[in-house]
Amino acid sequence: MKFSKRIEQVNPSMTLAIDAKAKELKAKGEDVIGFGAGEPDFDTPERIKRAGIRAIEANDTHYTPVGGTNELKDAIITKMKRDNGLVYERNEIIASCGAKHSFYNLAQALWDEGDEVIIPAPYWVSFPEMVVLAGAKPVIIETYSTNNFKITVDQIKESLTTNTRAILINTPSNPTGFAYEKSELEAITEFALQNNLLLISDEIYEWIIFDGFQHSSIASLGKEAKKNCVVINGVSKCYAMTGWRIGYIAADAEIVKKITKLQGQSTSGPCSISQAASIEALMGPHDDVIAMVREFEKRRNTMVDLLTDIPGVSCNKPNGSFYSFPDFSALYGKKDKNGNAIHGSLDFTEYLLTEKKVAIVPGIAFGSDANARMSFATSMEKIEEGVKRIKEAVKLLQ
Repeated sequence: MKFSKRIEQVNPSMTLAIDAKAKELKAKGEDVIGFGAGEPDFDTPERIKRAGIRAIEANDTHYTPVGGTNELKDAIITKMKRDNGLVYERNEIIASCGAKHSFYNLAQALWDEGDEVIIPAPYWVSFPEMVVLAGAKPVIIETYSTNNFKITVDQIKESLTTNTRAILINTPSNPTGFAYEKSELEAITEFALQNNLLLISDEIYEWIIFDGFQHSSIASLGKEAKKNCVVINGVSKCYAMTGWRIGYIAADAEIVKKITKLQGQSTSGPCSISQAASIEALMGPHDDVIAMVREFEKRRNTMVDLLTDIPGVSCNKPNGSFYSFPDFSALYGKKDKNGNAIHGSLDFTEYLLTEKKVAIVPGIAFGSDANARMSFATSMEKIEEGVKRIKEAVKLLQ
């Protein structure tokens, strides 16, 4: 069987692979504690589930317009004005099968061979792969813990070429958990506008922020910023709706038109039932979301405190999402009880899973081999027990 060059260039998702391996061990009766999940461990709020059930009972189970129902688009428009101070029209909104699908569609609609897209590392695992699938080149810029893993204008300048088409910003970030200050976004936006670069703002973790941090959307930084920015968002993370698969784009009408054409020849419109539930998510009271975020903040504090108590481990305290991104590189070079050396994040995470049945995601999957991603979208008891096991595993290294 001959396969396309396109698919042979793409790497499988390491986060999904780790999660699958942990689930396989659990199915065999192993006591595995998993920190790999990229989704809230909370149930979808009852008010949202009821909206989905009402849609089924009303036989709202047929095809919808390709870009989503007008009711969902209006809910997204209301949300953007309420939360971000942004005014959009229906022809500037498209709903898709998750925010991941939204970015994939965007990449396919915008870029060709030779185009370059700037992506800060650490990055979400699928960003570079989807740029490659579009035939373009992901230009990876390394960021550092000293700046909470955020890209600077000077770094962008160094990577700028005549082929650069866009800059991708994910705030709050997966995997680091850090969000950009408004002043940082203003500097990046000014540079992008000066150099005619499209800004892509992935804001899927918008509501999951801590310590009184105020989220800022790049598109809210002025009329030109809005025109030159594609906002990607969805209901998956903030409303515990990962399985409902609804994401959306807010952007210039011409971009949305092209994406709608593509989507019409691929998936067509997203699930009608999920759209109905998403309207309730966006328009209903947010007490359930706020309560979830408060619990995430408590878990973050516990996880980071316990991790930084392990000799050789450092971890900045994130101000958003539900991930910590500890640095384990001081342990590299050490050996386990069988004499096997730990050379990097992949070796270390495999060692933890084998030795102590703890699953975390190696940082190399996100472009940062010094680190690993640990989700605190799990119970406090599992956080305490899991980090305890990690500490025990570290002590066994020589």
